[in-house]
Amino acid sequence: MAMLNVLKHRNVSRRSLLSGFAAAGITAVLLPRTSNAADVVGAASEEVRPFKVEVSEAALADLRRRLAETRWPDGETVMDRSQGAQPDRLKELVGYWQSAYDWRKAESRLNSFPQFLTNIDGLDIHFIHVRSRHENALPLIMTHGWPGSVFELLDVIGPLTDPTAHGGTADDAFHLVIPSIPGFGFSGKPPATGWNPQRIAAAWDMLMKRLDYNRYVSQGGDWGAIISDALGRQAPDGLLAIHVNRVERATTFPADAAQALKNGGPAPDSLSQDEKVVFDEARDFLNNGFGYAAIMSTRPETVGYGIADSPVGLAAWLYDKIADWVYTRGDPEQALGMDAILDNITLYWLTNTGPSSGRIYWENVMSGAKLTEVKVPVAVTVFPGEVYKPPKHWLSKAYPKLIYYNRASKGGHFAAWEEPELFSQEIREGFRSLRS
Repeated sequence: MAMLNVLKHRNVSRRSLLSGFAAAGITAVLLPRTSNAADVVGAASEEVRPFKVEVSEAALADLRRRLAETRWPDGETVMDRSQGAQPDRLKELVGYWQSAYDWRKAESRLNSFPQFLTNIDGLDIHFIHVRSRHENALPLIMTHGWPGSVFELLDVIGPLTDPTAHGGTADDAFHLVIPSIPGFGFSGKPPATGWNPQRIAAAWDMLMKRLDYNRYVSQGGDWGAIISDALGRQAPDGLLAIHVNRVERATTFPADAAQALKNGGPAPDSLSQDEKVVFDEARDFLNNGFGYAAIMSTRPETVGYGIADSPVGLAAWLYDKIADWVYTRGDPEQALGMDAILDNITLYWLTNTGPSSGRIYWENVMSGAKLTEVKVPVAVTVFPGEVYKPPKHWLSKAYPKLIYYNRASKGGHFAAWEEPELFSQEIREGFRSLRS
């Protein structure tokens, strides 16, 4: 990979970002530098601009109008979720979205954390940066996934940066950097191909060093895990370890099981009964739950027209996978709450990042990256509601430096969003050996 060119197209990228926000009715406020801002971003503040967002009332009124004018499809012909998002559940969500949901609360909460933009390789990257008050805090970059956003991670900011207020000790503290993946949220939308997980990982390393963090750890689930894995394979100077709560099947499945899965056959006899359960779950996911990824890996632009034009189309597209992957299968309102679900969906709508966020699937396939082993120490937490739950001994191929493995008692694919206190404890435990 060519070295990242930090300054290339910087002014063009900034104009494009601001004009894109303006078209969506969003005022992107680039705050003047103050002494406090400089304290937060450290010596690298010359390249970092404080940021906050203010959505216009016109944009919110347009959203409500579009919701009111929805043309609904016919109801499903089954009594379960096998055909996708169910109209009764979605109509309830949309009715609340139109009449009672308050984006201003979400906006205020987001703006309560220090936010910034910085240009890396010609693209503006949005990130939250919260420094712990504890002297020996460990710098940590955390990455969200799809169909999520930085909203997934807001509830863990307190427990990780201020552990003494959340059942931990000062030795558990982290400085947190939470970026929006390119094409998601308030980060720039790549104008050309090439922003695959490997390039994003290299950008994250540059971001941490720009913030004067020369020693740090990385964490992620979903795409955040894939990006953390890519960082671990690159193993840049200063990366101490990674933690993931989602593991790549391609690098951890036993060879005979992978071949059986590819051929559509049953689990091989070499697997134990517990391992056959993991195999059957993986096969069920590939057969019945992977269509969304196949579409975005091959035709992200085609599906993009509908989710850019219709807020209900976008909501159905995102809600279906949120419902699939929470621990309370099919009932995300119980796991997260309706407001939290709508905070995330509304962010996608207001930034028109439904189409651009899906392109990471296409980019990942087109990159052709070889999934070599991760070279740095790795901590893994397996949550019971995750799609793929490999046993510890399967991970040695991809993670020869496995330093921590635990199977949590509750929580699903969106672990930080669903169980922030438990998730935070897992992060503390996973990286604890690095502090001694």
